[in-house]
Amino acid sequence: MNFQPLVRFLALFSAMALTLFVAYFFFIFTLFGGGGRFYTPLVLVITVVLLVFEVVFTYWRSKRRLLVKLLQGFGVVCVLAVAGRMTHQAYHGSFAVVDTEVDIRKYDPFRPGTLAVSLDEAATLRLEGDLPRLDGATALYPVYAAFVRATYPEGDYGSYNSVVQCTKTGTAYDRLIKGQTDMIFVARPSQAHLDMAEELGVELILTPIGREAFVFFVNEQNEVRGLTTEQIQGIYSGEITNWRDVGGANQAIRPFQRPENSGSQTMLQTLMEGKTLMEPPTEDVVAGMGGIINQTANYRNYRGSIGYSFRFFASEMVQEGQIRFLEVDGVAPTRENIANDTYPLSTNLYAITTPNSKPQTEKLLAWILSDQGQEIVKKTGYTPIQ
Repeated sequence: MNFQPLVRFLALFSAMALTLFVAYFFFIFTLFGGGGRFYTPLVLVITVVLLVFEVVFTYWRSKRRLLVKLLQGFGVVCVLAVAGRMTHQAYHGSFAVVDTEVDIRKYDPFRPGTLAVSLDEAATLRLEGDLPRLDGATALYPVYAAFVRATYPEGDYGSYNSVVQCTKTGTAYDRLIKGQTDMIFVARPSQAHLDMAEELGVELILTPIGREAFVFFVNEQNEVRGLTTEQIQGIYSGEITNWRDVGGANQAIRPFQRPENSGSQTMLQTLMEGKTLMEPPTEDVVAGMGGIINQTANYRNYRGSIGYSFRFFASEMVQEGQIRFLEVDGVAPTRENIANDTYPLSTNLYAITTPNSKPQTEKLLAWILSDQGQEIVKKTGYTPIQ
């Protein structure tokens, strides 16, 4: 009895089962490891090719040498594809990113070696007892952490689980409107937050505590030195797509945006004066539990890029000569122009409260507007409101 066909079939079945077993783990690893757009499809293609090869190799014995050469060629193509992908990622990773986040742990009020600034004298206000609950934007945490350092009792004020939190602009507004905090430090509210407050019958009391510039920036090598408000609106509505149309080189414009309800995105929406924003560039990022989410892409300093932020975030990269702030309507975003309000995109930074805020909140707010509080605003890197 000839068992050769059965042996051949069992060998093929075993090889295919092993291929599928290994491919399954590579598939899961790439799918949840951030390679969903390249490595996961590549694993699927390799798996299919190997399965076809195993079948043909088993039953087409006269062409085995040719099949092996074809498989080797396919392997070379795969290696080149991976090398090209890695080179592409390294190229894009080489462009600096304007970091729109602050490592808030470094500014914890009483952390040893904290970066939160301090006064040269004792504060004229010391709070005790039922302390005001604070929250706000990441960019302003260095400011209100310094307020806490000056006026609160020494203690552990973790930025996510204490009376002094930093949940970012959108969440901070939500918490204030719902009565979960007493004072937030943010830029002006978005229309969505105004609508939410009105719906819940909550009055938002906006008190300016400092000044900041909403700035646009480009690669240092970009020839364009400034834009008009109308040109910015044209770029971010998609009407202007090439730098040559605004006095620069013949190069496509890459207009980056910020996430919805962030302070800077709200500023851009206000600047657009009702014009529709184009869809922002997006990127896949690894999220919690190994999942992949598609989010608004961070600014990368390509030759054709344009981005925006508050001046506080981007100043270091300007000093390093990587990006350049653009003039807007012929005025540069210098501290002097922010203070005298000649820069057209100067904006107030607010401490926002409600009528239901704790009693000591008013004391803290009055002190923030005093000479000592304004000194902290200035030393942190913003422009005092006075």
